[in-house]
Amino acid sequence: MYNLLLKGINVEWLLYYRGGSFLIDASEEVKKMCIDFGVTFEMISDLETAILYDKIEKNNMNRIILETAPKLAVYIPPYAEPWDDAVTLALEYAKVPYSRIYDEEIIKGELKNYDWLHMHHEDFTGQYSKFYPAYGNTEWYREMVETDRKIARRLGFRNTQELKREVAVRIREFVRNGGFLFSMCLAPTTMDIALAAKDVDICDTPYDSSPPDLDANNKLDYKECIAFENFKVYTSYLVNEHSDIDVSDEAILRGPESYFTLFEFSAKYDPVPSMLVQNHVNAVKEFLGRDTGFRKNLLKPRVVILGEVNGTDEVKYIYGSFGKGFFTYLGGHDPEDYQHFIGDPPTDLSKYPNSPGYRLILNNILFPASQPRKLKT
Repeated sequence: MYNLLLKGINVEWLLYYRGGSFLIDASEEVKKMCIDFGVTFEMISDLETAILYDKIEKNNMNRIILETAPKLAVYIPPYAEPWDDAVTLALEYAKVPYSRIYDEEIIKGELKNYDWLHMHHEDFTGQYSKFYPAYGNTEWYREMVETDRKIARRLGFRNTQELKREVAVRIREFVRNGGFLFSMCLAPTTMDIALAAKDVDICDTPYDSSPPDLDANNKLDYKECIAFENFKVYTSYLVNEHSDIDVSDEAILRGPESYFTLFEFSAKYDPVPSMLVQNHVNAVKEFLGRDTGFRKNLLKPRVVILGEVNGTDEVKYIYGSFGKGFFTYLGGHDPEDYQHFIGDPPTDLSKYPNSPGYRLILNNILFPASQPRKLKT
């Protein structure tokens, strides 16, 4: 669908019709693209189209017109990381073009050139994912630390914590000014932690050569945050968590056969959350990450829950508006790898062409292209 938009071909997204299918004017070019991509398609007549539209009008369904392919950027460091990024894998498998962007480009103001930004396993607190105790002596960890410190110094910041917080501020303003942000794994929580920790040292000695502020939790400013509030940070480098937002411990106890459930929304009155949950299933298999999910009682009141683990206070998938823009957060690292370890090979998406979890990721790149019809008064 994204590649059709790039070619100037409009697409109708049929919300809640057969898992959120798409309707396109038939042409040999479109049919060839479907065949090349391995996408199942059916030809329908004008009469069948009219019957379909009538069905959509009478049920909890909607037709969303997609007109313009959004310009995509992915936050990727200039050094190799020993883990995959599910969104980058999805974009490359689906042959969706994107640009790489990192701290230097963001500080220089290049975010304004994009409509949509993705962040994955990124630690905006300057604690390098708290990997020091386990991986401090590895070559990849030392390269990560040294590269980020060099970038910070080159851009005039004292340390990585200061740099990353300013990057988080620039990303927040990108959303406020109308941008679309999609984050997974560690990025959602650490961005808000960094924003809340304005002028507060939350980094332990191994990360910035000074101890953290012992009163850090009483100095956090939650008004600075996008999605979370009233959380507590763990400043000790020996604690393998950044805050009490994450629910990884609870998810691990449930094991690999647990699921999270997608909410059903009113397609005509709530088209935005409806777009984000389109899927051929309503229960998606759990997958872990540095941050697996979010504690419900720490969400800001205006945040909309898209998916949760039933019977718990664990939320997996959320979205909200912020200023003129939108953010969507999905907990976990890789939808088709329950527990992705450092050094594991990237997931081969050709084995999972109908992955429900990856479908959620791809919903997000079409979201900015949507032009919901105005409701009749």
